[in-house]
Amino acid sequence: MSKYKCIIFDCDGILVDSEIVSNQVLVDMANEHGANIDLEYAFKHFKGSFIEACTEKIETLATKPLLNNFIDEYRKRSFEAFKQNMKPVNGIKDVLENLQLPFCVASSGPEDKIKLNLGLTGLLPFFEDRIFSCYAINKWKPDPSVFLWAAETMGFKPSECLVIEDSLSGVTAAINGGFDVFGYTERDYKNALPTKATKTFSNMVELLNLIS
Repeated sequence: MSKYKCIIFDCDGILVDSEIVSNQVLVDMANEHGANIDLEYAFKHFKGSFIEACTEKIETLATKPLLNNFIDEYRKRSFEAFKQNMKPVNGIKDVLENLQLPFCVASSGPEDKIKLNLGLTGLLPFFEDRIFSCYAINKWKPDPSVFLWAAETMGFKPSECLVIEDSLSGVTAAINGGFDVFGYTERDYKNALPTKATKTFSNMVELLNLIS
């Protein structure tokens, strides 16, 4: 029997395989402004961050000022890219179909983005009324507020919940809130999660056994 009563999933990189898609759009837009970065740079410096923080970083690299509507244009381009390329993370649907505990999603992304990507991958029915966005409370990871909000709404204490994350900021947010957190390391390019997370795993099919 699991020691946990509720599972809180991150979205990007945990439920939907969106990291390559969104980061490539950001790289393309950054390079249009002279930033001269690549996808590897984006994964190392943007992964797990909200778009405003990424934009601030790009501004320090760009050779010309970013457009005033840079973030809006990013949203527009990334949403179009999602519609063409979005897939669920390998193995996650099987996890959700067989998970015998209450679960929800808590993400740094806006709610419309979360719903779009879950809908495109066929995962939205699992989370219809259990979606928690940092944008709703204007606090972002590594601040633990979104996880604390999710746990309270689901009716559990942090000590009763397990967070599933793939970014250092997300893992840190969970720890800051008093949660156990399992780090998904398939794209942990900095190898930053093993020293922080309660446990780590590199294949989503492992998760059910780890939880039980």
